[in-house]
This record gives sequence, C-alpha cells and structure tokens, in this order.
Amino acid sequence: MKLSTESIVNNKQAWAEKGFKMPAYDTKAVKQKTMDSPRWIHFGAGNIFRGYIACLQDELLDSGEADSGILAVDSFDAETIEKIYDPFDDLVLLVGLRAQGDRYLRVIGSIGGALCAKGEGFAQLKKYAENDSLQMISFTITEKGYAVKDMNGEVFPFVKEDIKAGPEGQLNSAMSMIAAMLYARFKAGAKPIALISMDNCSRNGDKLREGVMFTAKAWAENDLVGEDFIAYLESGKVSFPWSMIDKITPRPDSGVCDELTAMGIEDMHPVQTERGTFIAPFVNAEMPQYLVIEDDFPNGRPPLEKAGVYLTDRETVDRAEKMKVMTCLNPLHTALAVFGCLLGHKKIAEEMADADLRELVYRLGYDEGLPVVVDPGIIRPEDFLKEVLEERLPNGNLPDTPQRIATDTSQKLAIRFGETIKAYAEKGTSGELRLIPLVIAAWLRYLTGIDDNGEAMPLSADPMLEEMQKTVRPEWYGSTCDADKVRSILTNSTLFGTDLVKAGLAEKITAYLDSMLAGKGAVRATLKSVL
Repeated sequence: MKLSTESIVNNKQAWAEKGFKMPAYDTKAVKQKTMDSPRWIHFGAGNIFRGYIACLQDELLDSGEADSGILAVDSFDAETIEKIYDPFDDLVLLVGLRAQGDRYLRVIGSIGGALCAKGEGFAQLKKYAENDSLQMISFTITEKGYAVKDMNGEVFPFVKEDIKAGPEGQLNSAMSMIAAMLYARFKAGAKPIALISMDNCSRNGDKLREGVMFTAKAWAENDLVGEDFIAYLESGKVSFPWSMIDKITPRPDSGVCDELTAMGIEDMHPVQTERGTFIAPFVNAEMPQYLVIEDDFPNGRPPLEKAGVYLTDRETVDRAEKMKVMTCLNPLHTALAVFGCLLGHKKIAEEMADADLRELVYRLGYDEGLPVVVDPGIIRPEDFLKEVLEERLPNGNLPDTPQRIATDTSQKLAIRFGETIKAYAEKGTSGELRLIPLVIAAWLRYLTGIDDNGEAMPLSADPMLEEMQKTVRPEWYGSTCDADKVRSILTNSTLFGTDLVKAGLAEKITAYLDSMLAGKGAVRATLKSVL
C-alpha cells in the first residue's frame, strides 16, 4: 500500500479495511479545479496545515460544499515539497491520537497542489494572485515569519534587500512575497481578497498587515510602486482578519510510523530537512481543535462554519485568542517547556505525571490566568482550561516534547505572558504574581545550557539564542546571576510585552533565578518552594 492517487483509487477497499476514512470525491478533479481556478492559497506547508486546515477543506469536499482544494506553499524549504508532497501526490495521512489510546485514521486529499515560493514557483504564485476566483491566502508560518525588524527595532538585512529588489525582484521574506503577489493582483484589476494569519500571535491579522504594509510602503517611497497600490491595500478590498487556532500537532513520531508500516503502508519514515523541519507523509495530532476567524472576506469564502469553524466578529476572536494564547494553554506550554528541559523530561504527558509540574500549570492557569480572562461567549474559559489540563496535556498518546515547545521561546514570551502582566499592573496587583515571574526566571536559567543535574543540555532553536547567551552565562551556575545584566534584559518590552522592571517584577525574577542557579537540584527545590 502506497500513499498515492493510484493506490487510494484502485485499493480503496484495502485502505478502508485498515480503518481509514477516505476522500468521497475525485481528487484528480479537485486538483485540476484548484489549478484552473484557485480559491485558497496557504503559506506554511507544515503539520498544523496538513493535519487541521487541509482537513477542514477535506470535510467541505466530502460534503459537496466545495469543489476545489488548497494550494500549499512553503516560503523557503523546497525539501518539504520535494520529499513529502511530490512523492505522495500531495496526499496526507492524518493519525488522530485519542487520549483513550485508539486512533482516528484519515486520508486527506484536499491539497490541490504544492510549490516552493522561489524562482518559477514564485512566478506561478503571482499568476495565481491575478485570478478572479482567489478568495483567501492563509498562513501558518510561526510568529517570527511576520517580523521585518529584530528585537532592537533594526530592519532585517534580508528585508532591506527585498526593499531594494522591488516587487519584480527575487524576494527573501514571506511578507515581501505577499506584497508582491498583492501588487500583481492590483495590476490585474485591484481585485478583493482576504489575508488570514492562523498563527498563535496576539492580533495576528495586524501583525500580517504591518509586515506587508512595511514592505509595500518602502517600495512606494523608492518609487518602485505607485501610491495607488498603497491606496488599494488600505481601501478595504484587502482584509486582514484576526483568528485563533488551536490543535497540537507534534513532530511525526517514530512509533506512529511503525504502526503505519505494520499496516503495510510504505515509505512512512519522517525526514528532517536541512532547514530543520521535521515532517513525514503522515501527521500525528490530538483530536481537540478550535479555529475562530473574524468574518471579513471581501471576495467571498468557503462555508467554513460547516466544517466546525467559528466565524464571528473581531472582539470575539480577540477574546478567544487571549483566552488560549495568553492564559489557558500557551503559557502552560511554555512553563512545561522550560521546566521540562531543565528537569530532564522528554514528553509533555510525562511532565503532567510530575506532581510539582502538574501543580505549577494548574495554578498558573486557575490562579493567575483565569482571573484576567474575558469570556469570548463561544467557548467557556473554564471548560477550555479543564480540557487542557485534564485531557490534552496528560494525553500519553500524544508524542509532544518540551524540547519542541521550547523552540523560539523569545518570540513567544510577550504574547504568552506580557498581556497578563499588564492586566495585573493596570489593577496595581502585579506584585501578587508569583508563577509567571518563576517561569520567566526559569527561561533565563534554561539559557545557561545547564540542566538541574549540573550537566550540559542542548537548547532548542531560537532567533535570539546567540544574543541572549552573550548576557546569560553558564558561569552563573553554582553562583549567582549578574543582577544588573538581568535587569537590563527585563526592561526589554519587545521581548516580554512590557517592562518587567516598571511592573515591579525584577527583584522577584532575579531572586528566583539566583535560587535556581545555586547548584544541583536547585531548580526542583525552587519550584517546590514557590509552590
């Protein structure tokens, strides 16, 4: 059994007998329709797209509510397309990992094509952008994908190159590529379109808009585009809806690969690309999932509500996003990530069996998170948090690791903790916070690269890692930190979402850090003491 169009057509019964839900539509016809009249393009060809967003369109195709698929785009990593999309005819195996231990198996055929946004691929994208039928471009490119400036406010060198190159040049950043595609759409008749970030960013639509407008306005200042293009982007014909997405899709697990291989399915082995992407022909994911989108689509949209998506107003999206990203899930994930690495854990579910870490995230959610949550009205925060703590994080069948979640932590702190700290500060009660300062101190302790046994540990990739390690030194272990240097870090409102010195948390964070630096077992001892 191979994952291919031929196999799922000619051996459909064999797949079904293995328990797979199969496409109820003609995948070849869907591919042709997608190429001829694209309606939906998605940037970010990784696991969350393949295991959730593509599945939404699969549902609509199955029910006859759609007749075309999604065009998947990877901005930079051609290996993803070459090794995972092309050899498997753009099909995906979804393996849903239920907490009870059984599997949800599905063949997803809704990806109508895949390409890398370089060279000929990018030229083709600009052609697709001219098409009347195109309704939306969506994104799962992670928080750092929208950035045009570094943490110090300096424009990235590759963005400067894009500004010089203009919309017809060879471009480096996703934001510049989108600006160029919009320019092509503008020249083809200033047609309407929605651009939707589906990343875990606070007010993600605004971040997307700011990234695109930064490049577009720089081109206008250099006379590479006209002011009429800027007017088009600001006219309402191009919308940037906010959204909230939630589904844990860990790196492909070797155990799941072995299960699929034992079923007789060939070539399921995961790969790691040269750019560090972990991907496989299958996606292993949890079953709970949420997507809330601001209903602002100037050129129409698929009936996503029929696939379980909440279409609503901006205020509701904002509240749902704050509930998830700032209080009820993502902060808990970050806490488990940094403490899990320091304490030698390899699985998130394993951490939830650690009494100290379990109590940490329960109290972080209930004691410091929920008090500042505003009920979005579509999902009860108490129910959401209960599901996270009692079902999702303890799911032993979900192969998620603290090391994966620790990736790019510097890009997440402002979103996951900054707004909550500001909410307490506005009430004059930030001094009551204990667990959020503890997690921030633990991240600084993590940056020393020494675990709680006093041994060197690998650190996850992070764009700020090299810069942070110039300040946070391994020599602090067994001694104390440099309080002045730590204080200088804590004033960085870009990093933390607010100035932690002004918020009155610097002394507490420094004290926690010193306590965790004391020697072997000090992280565990400090955690117990604070709890």
